[in-house]
Amino acid sequence: MDQTHAGGRAYGAASMTATLREVLVKAPGPAFGRAFDDPAHGFLRPVDLARAAREHAALVSTLERLGVRVDRLDAETASPDLVYTYDPALVTERGAILLRSGRPSRRGEEEVLGAWFAAQGIPVAGRIEAPGTVDGGDVLWLRPGLPCVGRTLRTNAEGVSQLSALLGGDVRVFDVPYWNGPAELVHLLSVISPVADDLAVVYPRLLPAGLWELLGDLGIATIAVPDEEYPTLGCNVLAVRARVVVAAEGNPVTAAALRDAGCAVHAFPAGEIGMNGGGGPTCLTRPILRA
Repeated sequence: MDQTHAGGRAYGAASMTATLREVLVKAPGPAFGRAFDDPAHGFLRPVDLARAAREHAALVSTLERLGVRVDRLDAETASPDLVYTYDPALVTERGAILLRSGRPSRRGEEEVLGAWFAAQGIPVAGRIEAPGTVDGGDVLWLRPGLPCVGRTLRTNAEGVSQLSALLGGDVRVFDVPYWNGPAELVHLLSVISPVADDLAVVYPRLLPAGLWELLGDLGIATIAVPDEEYPTLGCNVLAVRARVVVAAEGNPVTAAALRDAGCAVHAFPAGEIGMNGGGGPTCLTRPILRA
């Protein structure tokens, strides 16, 4: 890993909108190809692995074209969800925090990322211990020093307590609706994607009321995703830097609203790598450094 990144840091991504310097991704492999065989994984249809690989490559190409260093995780587990590298860990300026998923089939993914962090010289600053559970998809930052954590079907009260102690400072906690249950899991990042310090994409029908209030208090304007674009990952938007975003193709209303708000939108095909498994560009990337 290059130790001379901006600001003198080699790691630390406690932001959603600071310039994305480096990410870790995992290409779909055999486990992803078999995902539909086990209904517990929640995939919508049998996986076209070749198509998923092409879509993932398109995402990587887009990120690299936008100046992001992309690291590839060369590992395979029994879990098809390892491709969604955002979830097993967080990376702060003090080091990585290894999480413990509320989905039993995903447990152990954090150890795979932990081994990668060790090889890169990134220390482990802490970890979530049983009975606590936390998914990375339930954690975001609205401002530096202002993390928000969703209590969901994957992130329980004990996990929230442990993570809050590890993060320190002003941690805001919001209950996320049950919605349609585990089969259609809602993470906090399923309903909000910050794209600048003063702008976020949201799905209002599932947004916690307290978070809606906080957005108003902070002067953060919102772009509402229409109902028809929520299932096609319209609300899952990755900011490469403020107002420069990567999004899933097939969400024209949301894309137009982003452009009207001054955002450059870079779309990639995500039908197989994203919609089939339920994870968009944010889920598919583990930021290592934002600065």
